Amino acid sequence: MQRYGCSENDIAHYTCMRVPGPIIIDGNLDKPVWQKAIKSPRFVDMATGDPGWYETRAAALWDSHSLYIGFWVEEPFVEARQRERDDIIFRENDIEVLIDGGDCYYEFEINALGTIYEVFFIWQDAYKRNGRFDVPEFDLLSRKALSFGGDYDRHPESFWWGRHPRKCRWAFLEWDLPGLQTAVRVDGKLNDKRIPDKGWSVELAFPWEGMKWLTKGRSLPPEDGDTWRIFFGRFQRLCNAGNEVQPHPAWAWNKHGVYDTHLPECFTKVHFSNDYLQLD
Repeated sequence: MQRYGCSENDIAHYTCMRVPGPIIIDGNLDKPVWQKAIKSPRFVDMATGDPGWYETRAAALWDSHSLYIGFWVEEPFVEARQRERDDIIFRENDIEVLIDGGDCYYEFEINALGTIYEVFFIWQDAYKRNGRFDVPEFDLLSRKALSFGGDYDRHPESFWWGRHPRKCRWAFLEWDLPGLQTAVRVDGKLNDKRIPDKGWSVELAFPWEGMKWLTKGRSLPPEDGDTWRIFFGRFQRLCNAGNEVQPHPAWAWNKHGVYDTHLPECFTKVHFSNDYLQLD
């Protein structure tokens, strides 16, 4: 398949260590497990690979129940106003996680209020009558699926289909990952520009049981050495002389080469290890 976006050398690799038991999801990343976890480098501009203007780092851990992800987000004035679940959160500052499942992938977004947005995508070339996705959970009509071509595409020749070689996906906006846990903490005062903030943190738990569609033949929970492709990113709403910068700066663990988050082949490669995180 013709590559669109990143090169193989752009893709980061990360070893996800195991923890002995569930992590309490409360947004507090001062817990020993997160202080000992291996953090990502500073996030980079998704298109150019230049360092993000504000520092963003992430880490991941796992146990037999869930995949855990933490984000450390520097932001001088933390803002968030969207409160309705599945609002288009990326219209303002957000943190994003996308998990690749081969013929499908899952998108998660959250803002500093803790408002979340979830979508499940299935590549249309993999959606076949009597195939594995031809089930009531992904019925195109009753679930009101939408056709999705990709991000930031303003070119007439690819406006409807996007620029990815696989073309369109079916987007299921009403799909929710079972058992998802989320928490946010703000180090400062939300939506108040009188005093600068330090930023905010995000803590997430994605239960393995809810990710059965994303296995691509892999075990749940993962086995030692299994590799999953996961996108860790951030969108930042900025203004210049009162005018909003477009497109919104997008920072990610590794470069994509274009402003398009929906490129599973460019997601960071997360390698799961059965070695336990050393907390002593």
